[in-house]
Amino acid sequence: MEVCCTRPGCPRPLNHFNDLDDSETLKTVSQKFCTTCGMPLILAGRYLPIQLLGKGGFGAAFLARDRYTPAMRQCVVKQFQPAGDLSAQQMAIAQQLFEREAAVLEELGNKHPQIPDLFAFFPLNVATRQPGQEEKFFYLVQEFIDGRNLEQELQQKGAFSEAEVLQVLEQILPILQFVHDRGSIHRDIKPSNIMRDRAGRFHLLDFGAVKQITNTPQAAGSTGIYSQGFAPPEQMAGTQVYPSTDLYALAVTCLNLLANEDPKSLFDSYNNQWNWRSRIQVSPQLAQVLDRLLLSAPNQRFQSAQEVIAALSSPPTPPPIPSPVPVPSQAPTPHPAPVAATPAQVARPHRAAFSTVEWLGIAGFTGYEAALLALVLDGWIASPGIAMGLWGGAIGLLVYAQYRRWIEKFDLTILAGISLAIAAFVFRGSPLLGRLLIVPPLVGAALIAIVALFRLIYQLIARFTQKN
Repeated sequence: MEVCCTRPGCPRPLNHFNDLDDSETLKTVSQKFCTTCGMPLILAGRYLPIQLLGKGGFGAAFLARDRYTPAMRQCVVKQFQPAGDLSAQQMAIAQQLFEREAAVLEELGNKHPQIPDLFAFFPLNVATRQPGQEEKFFYLVQEFIDGRNLEQELQQKGAFSEAEVLQVLEQILPILQFVHDRGSIHRDIKPSNIMRDRAGRFHLLDFGAVKQITNTPQAAGSTGIYSQGFAPPEQMAGTQVYPSTDLYALAVTCLNLLANEDPKSLFDSYNNQWNWRSRIQVSPQLAQVLDRLLLSAPNQRFQSAQEVIAALSSPPTPPPIPSPVPVPSQAPTPHPAPVAATPAQVARPHRAAFSTVEWLGIAGFTGYEAALLALVLDGWIASPGIAMGLWGGAIGLLVYAQYRRWIEKFDLTILAGISLAIAAFVFRGSPLLGRLLIVPPLVGAALIAIVALFRLIYQLIARFTQKN
């Protein structure tokens, strides 16, 4: 029988013991130790890890056997051992989260068939390779769900259909309602935490980030544990979380399954809104539900899983019936046939106007680059005519690129930094270097002030004109 060592970093964790193939020996042997590092292998005297299932930031999970059950029941052993050097406070918080997961599983898992049961939770003190020193591990033993999580299914089969996603919602929403009704918020809903067993039933996993609902905002704040792309704004900001926090993450999970794309690719960060409808085709009813679940303000979303269930089960709202067109009493006046518009008459897409902040950014960047380029060309090219021609062409190209929005926002800061770094490298040790560091920022600031003044005068004139 092969038994897996659970010590992090063990170079050869698999150990083979022929004597454990005998059932009597397996049930009576007191302990076995890793032949490489000496780690005790039979945890709490009964659980034998046989396969590594995965590793994370807080430890590892193993498939194990319980030797004190008649059929050597399979179970999952989760080991708490955070990676990296944590402070005493960080370690205490991480340990608290691990213990909370055990408490939640004991409270919820034993009462709901689609949440794993808790079997055991215990510490283990183990001697290190340094004489006289010990390290402490914590273990959580829970029910093993034989199946695949939705992230694995997505990788294997590709995008889910709307019917398949509705099936997920049909089973996961009642689980969330059960969790929320008992004063907890999961806070880490995503495809890898939803498991489908061999019978087709879904299970909600990984309650390590669960949070208790409280009326005190400070106490209900997020501890910063979430999955990037799935968490709503309030959770990423570390503020109070709500049942609608889980519902938002569930909606993002649906988008991930429907599109088979990273959720971040479906979010328009420029406009701070989801932009998924152009890439995912679903019924209007499901689309409306997802849109409301994905609203940035928690109070504008559905407030409970039961509300979502009701919205999905209610008949879709029929489109409004247009009023009948009245029949004219006399023949209508004939109109000439419409003439096809020429290409020059076809409306062209309107480019969004620049805001005041964007105008100021363009002014500062253009002034900075113009002064920097002028100094560089003056110190580099002897002919004033050639230098002026190159300067005018380069500045014209920069202005056009900003007008077309080829470069904008953070691009301006990045380009300014790169151009300064190149100039400083070329003229290092030169007396010109001091002017390169002082003159361009002053010119940029002056141009910002001039543009700001003209914008103010323009707005005052526009308001006076409107009043008259």
